[in-house]
Amino acid sequence: MKIHPTKQPVQDFDGDAIIVGAYSDGLSPTAEQLDPAISGAIERLKAVGEITGKRYEATRILAPAGVPTIEVIVIGLGAKADLSAETVYGATATAAKMVASKKRKKVGFFLDDFWPSDLTEQAIAGLCVGMHGQDLYRQEKSLTTPEEIFWYGVDDATIEKGAAYGNAINLTRVLVNRPAADMYPATFAEEASVVAEDYNLSIEVWDKAKLEEERCGSLLAVSQASPRDPRLVIIRYNGGKLGESPLALVGKGVTFDSGGLSLKPSDGMKTMKCDMAGAATVLGAIKAIAALKLPVNVVGLVGLVENMVAGNSFKLGDVLTARSGKTIEVLNTDAEGRLVLADVLNVALDEKPTRIIDLATLTGACVVALGLDVAGLMTNDEEMQDMIFDAAKRMGEPMWPLPMYPEFGDQIKSQVADIKNIGEGRWGGAITAAKFLEEFVDGTPWTHIDIAGPAFLEKAKPWMDGGASGFGVRTLVEIAKTLCK
Repeated sequence: MKIHPTKQPVQDFDGDAIIVGAYSDGLSPTAEQLDPAISGAIERLKAVGEITGKRYEATRILAPAGVPTIEVIVIGLGAKADLSAETVYGATATAAKMVASKKRKKVGFFLDDFWPSDLTEQAIAGLCVGMHGQDLYRQEKSLTTPEEIFWYGVDDATIEKGAAYGNAINLTRVLVNRPAADMYPATFAEEASVVAEDYNLSIEVWDKAKLEEERCGSLLAVSQASPRDPRLVIIRYNGGKLGESPLALVGKGVTFDSGGLSLKPSDGMKTMKCDMAGAATVLGAIKAIAALKLPVNVVGLVGLVENMVAGNSFKLGDVLTARSGKTIEVLNTDAEGRLVLADVLNVALDEKPTRIIDLATLTGACVVALGLDVAGLMTNDEEMQDMIFDAAKRMGEPMWPLPMYPEFGDQIKSQVADIKNIGEGRWGGAITAAKFLEEFVDGTPWTHIDIAGPAFLEKAKPWMDGGASGFGVRTLVEIAKTLCK
């Protein structure tokens, strides 16, 4: 998708579609300029309440008189004083999705020309995301990218940065939306290698033999019933000072989760291609950070497995030895993501990171606690957690802290091993899972982000097709930018 800057006045634009904005407290400047050319249609619709400026409200005006365009779309931006990255991202994505639902050759986005560049970057990211659907395997696509896209009042550098966000989010979405027959440990590692080659990044891919050599017994146990061998990918972006300790981003990459012998029901298994969303988010973030050339060192580590059922499945009651030497009693094979992350977190320690952030579609308990739209934050370092929370808030990716009281750690103590992989009963399951992960970070400042709710949309939203959302990519980039300051 190529986006061009333009200085052409909105009323002179000769494309198929024009997008302008409306605030709840008045029209945007470009909407005000366009309105007289289309005989005051926007103000008339505003006067009767058809256009209110409410966030993400999209109004299509077809074949307006006075301009050669097929349609004008007026997108709501909310109150001008409350304009944020969340608003411009969602509003532009909504308008873009509406435009892409029809076949258009030339489209112009004439949103405001006074926004600071960081907001415009997020708006352009929204444009890229809104025009990209989940219909990867349909012969006839539901969304069609226009041949030419123009954005008013910006320079090429701002467009390039906005597209870097959007392309990274869409990479994450594509990886998650691809079915397990196409996206398995080896093919995910190949996708990571493409990113590394495109941005001249260092990459290591550990195959099964290397994982055995490294004694990654916890990860290997989860993968052992699958004919698809596991992988562990380490990808490094060195944009900071030579030798400076990196930020470590760790992702859960269960490319399909049957539940193992603790078998999921069919309804619970339908979307389990998305159980590698943590890994996909990490790769998307690394891609964006590299494209933006941020002056920071970041290492991404993802553990990639399939959790399947066979005669050699790992079993309830098994005791695994993780790479750290810690022993783990298995009491539920569907609590497998934490077993994968146990070894990946230990590998991350070899990088001597200043901080570790892990992302995982880890627990249904987090969805029960926080719903489908909010990720859970759990940490051993409240200052770090506050930084992540603030970054997520700026990006409009809602997250909420959950308490990590020592009593939750008591629940994962085992009588036959060092720890067990589930807590006592149903209650506090998201937190006991985080307490399990904490056992493997060796005191390094660490925050776990449970993205089980927002990583995958069960149905479409106005700004995005159903399926993978790319949630978390923008927040991780914002964290990296914060560390640069």
